[in-house]
Amino acid sequence: MAESHFLALLSRMKYIERWALMRSSRPENLSEHALEVALIAHMLCVLANVRHGRSLNAERAALVALYHDASEIITGDMPTPVKYHDGTIRSAYGAVERGAERQLLETLPDDLRPHFEDVLWMPGTAGEDETYLRRLVKAADKISALIKCVDERRSGNMEFASAERTCRAAVDEIAAELPEVADFVSEFLPSYGATLDELL
Repeated sequence: MAESHFLALLSRMKYIERWALMRSSRPENLSEHALEVALIAHMLCVLANVRHGRSLNAERAALVALYHDASEIITGDMPTPVKYHDGTIRSAYGAVERGAERQLLETLPDDLRPHFEDVLWMPGTAGEDETYLRRLVKAADKISALIKCVDERRSGNMEFASAERTCRAAVDEIAAELPEVADFVSEFLPSYGATLDELL
């Protein structure tokens, strides 16, 4: 059997620093971010199932979230203001991300590749549940960014004040559409940034 570099590449997520254009009081790497997005996405699906009549696979949401930025192992983290500056840049970067994901998948043995394609990419025959689940993963990604901004501001770093306003507006907009996000924002988000003594 040929050697596969897939997991060795994924283990490099810890070297990819996020928020490269910002002065962070505490750096955040891609591994930390992926874990936080996975935890939040899982909770969002549980909320959707328990309170809002959905039948989503919360474990799949966590898995999709763990891999949601895997392409950045190859591309690095593209800062949001640059990535979303205009449609041309967004489209071009989307193609770069897709190419990086394809490159990652090609490091897998052929028999394993299909099991990861539908994690990295939305299945072509995705139903309503899969589509909704992926919306919740995107929401979790935005919530994670907001949490980082809140943490930085609470540490006295005003560098993130504008980013916090932008992220909060984006999360509020999502919460207006997705009730489980609204639940998360009202019940779980306020605790972020509290001290351990306050949490226990």
